[in-house]
Amino acid sequence: MTHIEDLEKSLESTRNKLVNHNLYSNLNSKTKLIKFMETHVYAVWDFMSLIKALQRNLTCVDVPWTPNKNNLAGRLVNEIVLAEESDIDLEGNAKSHFELYKESMKEIGASTTTIDLFTEKVEKYKSYKDARDEIKIDKIVKEFMDFTFEIINSNKNHVIASVFTFGREDLIPDMFIEIVKKLSSNNEINAKNLIYYLERHIEVDADEHGPMALKMIEELCKDDQKKWEEAKIYSLNALEMRIKLWDHINETIS
Repeated sequence: MTHIEDLEKSLESTRNKLVNHNLYSNLNSKTKLIKFMETHVYAVWDFMSLIKALQRNLTCVDVPWTPNKNNLAGRLVNEIVLAEESDIDLEGNAKSHFELYKESMKEIGASTTTIDLFTEKVEKYKSYKDARDEIKIDKIVKEFMDFTFEIINSNKNHVIASVFTFGREDLIPDMFIEIVKKLSSNNEINAKNLIYYLERHIEVDADEHGPMALKMIEELCKDDQKKWEEAKIYSLNALEMRIKLWDHINETIS
């Protein structure tokens, strides 16, 4: 068994709990979907910070430029960033996945007021913590984002890559899309943008980003057993944090 196969096997049970979480089957109305998206949008936002942290660490984003020492990992992360930060919307316009998600929220009637204010504060202060402390955000959501930035601030690229890959990148199940399609077909919601976002996200994760991310982890950990152990520990922690967030949303909408 390879290192990556061992890592995937160690996470399988917890990952299955997440993919089969009761939250998905409970998203059976417009009101519940709106509440879900107004909370989940913060996870969409801090996901972008994870991948940008990897790009900052694994490529050269400074001027003057110097050669990149992480050739394979740098190439992989740049390709992932291209899609996550500059994908194409239904009209053919370049948009980040975060912006696509916000458009989907507006389309179904969800409010983006708080997340917009939060990102304005982030831009103003250039600080996650300062922005978080000024905005009224749910305690569980704060804990989720705090964990993300704890990982980013560890500056351990193998840990950031592992949390990005196993804790975030491929956890939207097909059943979620079917639920949204059902609500849309019943004329409860207009969700063409949300369906596009979900299908696009699953498409690039399964066919492109997933395999790339696994190669990136292998490149960063190599044969260092300590790094593989840290990758396992923090990936499991990331899955548990997502379950905690899902539990909270599920309790709120129920």
